[in-house]
Order: sequence, then C-alpha cells, then structure tokens
Amino acid sequence: MPRLYEEYKKEVIPAMKAKFNYHNDLAVPKILKVTINSGLGKYRQDQKVMEEILNDITSIVGQKAIFTQAKKAISSFKTREGQVIGAKVTLRGQRMYDFLDRLISLALPRSRDFRGFENRVVDAGGNLNLGIREQIIFPEISHEHVKTIFGLEISVTTNAKSREEGLELFRLLGFPIKSQNT
Repeated sequence: MPRLYEEYKKEVIPAMKAKFNYHNDLAVPKILKVTINSGLGKYRQDQKVMEEILNDITSIVGQKAIFTQAKKAISSFKTREGQVIGAKVTLRGQRMYDFLDRLISLALPRSRDFRGFENRVVDAGGNLNLGIREQIIFPEISHEHVKTIFGLEISVTTNAKSREEGLELFRLLGFPIKSQNT
C-alpha cells in the first residue's frame, strides 16, 4: 500500500471528519485521479522530439503516455483537425498515490526557488492544478540525456464539494500550500 494512501487513511480522514463534521468515512473527500499533460507547441513538427517527450512523461509517471490530437482546425494556431498537439496520461489507484508521493517529497523540493504554492492552485471545485516549467526536477530524468526541456501541467481531481475542503485535503496530505495570512 502506498505511503500517501496510508497517511490518508490514518491521519487525513479523522482530521477532516473532525473539522467538517462528516458522519461517515466515505463522506470525506478523496483524490480520484491525476492527469499529467504537456503541449508539444513548437516541437510538433519534429517526430524525434515528440517521441522523446512521450518517453520522458512515461518514465516520470510509470505508465504509457499517449499523444492527443486537435479536435478541430484553428488557423491562428496553425493546427489541423487530427494533428498531434500534446501528450497526456491519467493515473488512478496505486500509481496515482506513488506519483503524488514522489511529486511532494522529491520533485517539488528540487525545483528552483520553490517556497510553496499559493492558495489559488485549488479551484472552486476543490481540484489542484499545477504547472511545472521543467521536467528535469523529477529524479527519473537523467540530466545528461536530456535534449529538450518542456513543461508539464498536473491536475489532481478530487470529489471535494468546495474549495475549502479541497485546500484542507491537500494540506493534510502534505502538499506545500502557503497559508492565507502569509
């Protein structure tokens, strides 16, 4: 069982029940899925770089990433319908908890000038959305073999009913979210 899931069961559920007066363990918000994606942008013409980005995302999360395609043509972005424009992967279950544990304890402390997230990373539905500028903060990526630096967008989806519930869930899980008064 992943360490973060055990922490959720033993510490987060009782703390959330006490704070929000839940009567049942199943009423406590939980993390449903984590979606990691990256837009290819200027690299979408270079097949070798696209494969490198896909392989890097796959090695970071431990699950095969897939290419995403444009649903419709937009001339100002120079995209055609069906053209490959990004890469994504959706994590659930044990892989999700393993990835979040590595993100909190290993990757985020390695990022440059990181002092925690603002409260605005959690939306009104209680979901967390992060942007990471460089994939090299993850320990799975070897600095010597990196030819292309790209960014990632990470969305952590919960079943929280409000922003306050989502913020408290992420704080109790160990996400480095700054308090409101600082």
